[in-house]
Amino acid sequence: MRVAVVGAGIGGLVTASGLQADGHEVTVYEQRAEPGAVGAGLTLFGNALGALDAIGLGDCVRQISSDAIGRLRSGQRRPSGQWLVSLPSSMPVTVRSLHRSDLHRALLELLAKNTLRLGVTATVSPDGVPGIEVDGDMETFDLVVAADGLRSDARRLWDLDRGVRYAGFTAWRGVTASRGHLADEAGETWGLGARFGIVPLPDERVYWFATLSTPAGVTFDDDRGILRETFGSWHRPIPEIIEATPNDDILQHDIHDLAELPPSFVTRRGVLLGDAAHAMTPDLGQGAGQAIEDAATLILLLRQVHDNSSALDLDAALSRYDQLRRTRTRTLWRRSRLAGQLGQISNPLHAHLRNAALTAMPAALMAHSMKNVQRWASP
Repeated sequence: MRVAVVGAGIGGLVTASGLQADGHEVTVYEQRAEPGAVGAGLTLFGNALGALDAIGLGDCVRQISSDAIGRLRSGQRRPSGQWLVSLPSSMPVTVRSLHRSDLHRALLELLAKNTLRLGVTATVSPDGVPGIEVDGDMETFDLVVAADGLRSDARRLWDLDRGVRYAGFTAWRGVTASRGHLADEAGETWGLGARFGIVPLPDERVYWFATLSTPAGVTFDDDRGILRETFGSWHRPIPEIIEATPNDDILQHDIHDLAELPPSFVTRRGVLLGDAAHAMTPDLGQGAGQAIEDAATLILLLRQVHDNSSALDLDAALSRYDQLRRTRTRTLWRRSRLAGQLGQISNPLHAHLRNAALTAMPAALMAHSMKNVQRWASP
């Protein structure tokens, strides 16, 4: 088949590389003039790794990622450093961490020459007919995969858009050059309307993120200054990590998710994938993982279209994709939103009740909950 992929993020590139490896003719359209990932660190849990393995990309990702976080004690802490709930290193969770740009680069290297078209505004056909308009010219395909992000033009043109919602907090992300000051602990620290997370990366680096409840659109003249003000008195190594991060490596952006999920992820021969379909808050660490699951599910279903032993045709495969992915992602979209609301509680009494509930939670129950999130089944 001839397949167009709109968007060269992680979901789009996994889709493109997997379909191309299966013999499909794939073209990727990216609006930015330079390929590259905007962001910092990334965690991939067992579900994402299982999906990558199913389409032959698991080893590629393992080569550029680290499993160090799975060997550390992790969970939620108070700003004092006292643990609210934690998973000891003796209770491992399947998770790997890596820099987003490293994953993006590795996926680009898998594509055949001239697959990626950069600096191109590609407009999908409004009625779901598999076509892409570029500079006034229409190119036809058998299938169009829209992986064009939170504010997807394809979702809007296909009349599947239900709006975007501000989650109520902004976030900073950064990567330090060294994690030499870290001990054997990672995870998140929860305060009042603020959180700080620490994730070790390969090559002795640390990915960190910080959140603060603010009105939408607020900007800060001095990001490091507001970080010092908010987190400077929190437990070590949080202040040290902030100071160790170069100014240019600190990114700030407001957190949004979809106000409602689209009524369908498919319209005729057009498919929504990744954030275009189900953008969720980052509070479960499943944004990239769900895009990867989308890609693997679509790739595996399309394999069945060309399997003489299968009764699936293309329309049936797309319908099955829609059913599977809407069911799976709706649950995680809701859980991510709830986790963000709990983490950002700013009322002292409500935070006390939240912390008491976390303290009473057995570590085994926390591990069980995490495993449920990571259950992906191949179609």
